[in-house]
Amino acid sequence: MAVARINCSSLQNTLCFLNPLHHSFSSKATHLRTHLHFRRRAVFCTGAANSAVRDCNEAATAEPFVLTTPLYYVNAPPHMGSAYTTIAGDAIARFQRLLGKRVIFVTGTDEHGEKIAAAAAANGSRPSDHCDVISQAYKTLWKNLDIAYDKFIRTTDPKHEAIVKEFYSRVLANGDIYRADYEGLYCVNCEEYKDEKELLDNSCCPMHLKPCVPRKEDNYFFALSKYQKLLEEILTQNPDFVKPSFRLNEVQSWIRSGLTDFSISRASVDWGIPVPNDSKQTIYVWFDALLGYITALSEDFKEPNLQTAVSSGWPAALHLIGKDILRFHAVYWPAMLMSAGLSLPKMVFGHGFLTKDGMKMGKSLGNTIEPNDLVQNFGSDAVRYFFLKEVEFGGDGDYSEDRFISIVNAHLANTIGNLLNRTLGLLKRNCQSTLVIDSSIAAEGIKFKDDVEKLVENARVHYENLSLSSACEAVLGIGNAGNSYINERAPWSLFKEGGAASEAAAKDLVIILEAMRIIAIALSPVTPSLCWRIYSQLGYSKDQFDAATWNETKWGGLKRGHVTSQPKPVFTRIENQTEVENGVEAAKKVVKRKEKQPQPQRVVEA
Repeated sequence: MAVARINCSSLQNTLCFLNPLHHSFSSKATHLRTHLHFRRRAVFCTGAANSAVRDCNEAATAEPFVLTTPLYYVNAPPHMGSAYTTIAGDAIARFQRLLGKRVIFVTGTDEHGEKIAAAAAANGSRPSDHCDVISQAYKTLWKNLDIAYDKFIRTTDPKHEAIVKEFYSRVLANGDIYRADYEGLYCVNCEEYKDEKELLDNSCCPMHLKPCVPRKEDNYFFALSKYQKLLEEILTQNPDFVKPSFRLNEVQSWIRSGLTDFSISRASVDWGIPVPNDSKQTIYVWFDALLGYITALSEDFKEPNLQTAVSSGWPAALHLIGKDILRFHAVYWPAMLMSAGLSLPKMVFGHGFLTKDGMKMGKSLGNTIEPNDLVQNFGSDAVRYFFLKEVEFGGDGDYSEDRFISIVNAHLANTIGNLLNRTLGLLKRNCQSTLVIDSSIAAEGIKFKDDVEKLVENARVHYENLSLSSACEAVLGIGNAGNSYINERAPWSLFKEGGAASEAAAKDLVIILEAMRIIAIALSPVTPSLCWRIYSQLGYSKDQFDAATWNETKWGGLKRGHVTSQPKPVFTRIENQTEVENGVEAAKKVVKRKEKQPQPQRVVEA
């Protein structure tokens, strides 16, 4: 059984936290403004994902859009599940930058705890060395996936330890930490004590399917139960705090069933941050790791402390997490923040799990998805596009190689890549790669332009609602409409007729290339490298691509006299070839790798 001690001290301060008429909460003489409701954010000038800071006075003072992935546990190398969360986070961050917001995209690694020490010992290395290797593996994968993060925080960073200790002391001063014995069933993989009612047969953890072990130890506890009513009120007043809505239902159900205080220290684990004033205990991994979201905001050149970190961008606009850690982020974390007198994040979004060929993945089954292999074989654009387009963000999703190849070929190589290539080819042969008319004039009275504008607006709304699959679908719709338009108009035939027909054909090419220009901006959050190649083919520089904003998805960007680049495929099909081996037909996947070009990067080391 969990300890059920409730500390009711400072309840008046906590209730004050919920009253919007009270503008501040005092803790250890530190006054921090507390906001429970979502606010509209000011739009200001900034560069795109990889550009230098643009010359804009408002950018320095506007409220940042802070977006976080989980801090990934380094007991093992990165897997496709963590890559999926980070790809989604990067797409959202890139879109917000296109809107002109000052984005701070945070990711990193959680490096303390029992599992880390055990993993290091199993490999014959020290925990610190093990963490260095695995953390670097994450950074390398993020670079290969075109992840443009702003902050990479490691929980072994000295500035993180300083802020964790200060936070701990603040919660302690608020009367929410106490010492008690704990005896119960403990899941080593979750690093959490479990209630017997949530376990499977043989005391197995429902997440890891391994038996929990009896454990008794002297720990420090956080008075989570004290915040039950407050959490219920927050979720009622702010239904968007947890998304999707069915995740909110899960969280509300957990809270209604009754919250119990949880252990925030371990006496038997040396690899961790020591509890202030008690060197025999280390701080429990979640009470440590969750603070990384705030620690990441502190500037390296400043003395690390909670107030300066918070003033650099907290609260986060969005925490992206897998559904398996929803309880920690939507229940534990808000209560901890309230105890310390800090603002709550605006939203916690819990996405689903990935399966392979309809089956749960696992090393024992031999059906894991290795993200490094996917990137090596198919390129970052294909990997990013498939998982964001084919997995409805928020729900579970399935990967199969055949479907992967089919989708990527149909959408990126055929619908988008082939449309651009054949249009540029026609322009080169018939117009010396030069536009004969402004795109705004060329499209006057043409329904296709209206269709494109509607699809772009749909994409914007879907991005803002985190409906990434639908955003991809809307942008793909522009490509489908472009293919239909060019097939109906058949400019290759009109050019042969000459005269007015040839002039009409030249106009049609401008119309299609304007649609491609819009696709290059609208799809860039999902496939940044592909979209840069499209922009380059259209005759634009890297600086122009980096400086593009969502406003430039408006029709009319291409002007008369603009010269495009020489046609070259921007995405090469992944070919399926069949061969016979020992009289048995077998499918062999042969990947024609596109020539690697310089890719935009905006990776900032922590």
